[in-house]
Amino acid sequence: MTPDTFETLTAGVTGPVLTVTLNRPEKRNAISDRVLADLESVFDTVADDVKAIVIAGAGAHFCAGLDLAEHQHRTTEQALHHSRRWHLVFDKIASCGVPVVCALQGAVIGGGLELATAAHVRVADETAFYQLPEGRRGIFVGGGASVRVGQILGADRLVEMMLTGRRYDAADGLRLGLSHYVVGPGEALAQAVETAEAIAENAPLSNYMILNALPRIAGMSPDEGLFTESLATALTQSSPHAQAGLAAFLAKTKPTFRDGD
Repeated sequence: MTPDTFETLTAGVTGPVLTVTLNRPEKRNAISDRVLADLESVFDTVADDVKAIVIAGAGAHFCAGLDLAEHQHRTTEQALHHSRRWHLVFDKIASCGVPVVCALQGAVIGGGLELATAAHVRVADETAFYQLPEGRRGIFVGGGASVRVGQILGADRLVEMMLTGRRYDAADGLRLGLSHYVVGPGEALAQAVETAEAIAENAPLSNYMILNALPRIAGMSPDEGLFTESLATALTQSSPHAQAGLAAFLAKTKPTFRDGD
């Protein structure tokens, strides 16, 4: 279908996949308040027939972080609310109910890395590089990096990354877990869409449980986590989707999962 055009991005559905593209290449897709508002609008209105989402950036870069042209002096209270606004929007991406795949190239810096790590799967091309330069600029991360990037890297490496402003290349990012795939230059979007299409073929309830149960289990005690796992297992394995998947496996055919089953 023809993409819907917002002020700062485009959004269009092909089959079961919604592709959202940051569309400020002249600004290296830096995140302004308008970008946040457009992202929120998209993720507040995801159609029921969308089974996976791809986030990409137009041009040579995914996202260079905070739009410094909008940076202004804020009171302590204003800065607090501004950060919480980023958290609200990125939490909507992380918890929108369907898997989100990011296609990364060029700069994935600051708020761009925070946006990328709100997604569930990240595909980078060989031009991608990652930085958290806030410490070198006299500020602090405010869009979730202390939690989301910290969960990936660990606090020790996150501290070093922010203190030094170190730049990690695509190979480093794959090794550290900042991305899950690295492909050739210019191939990230195609691979991200292909990955999203494959994920969209999974049983919706299984995808939902993977997205919602696993992050919660990670923060639980082992005993609580194992009990939550059993609940997720019981819900998925007793569903018609599980019956369809087992029947397809035994018949050596590809399963088809329908909504409402």
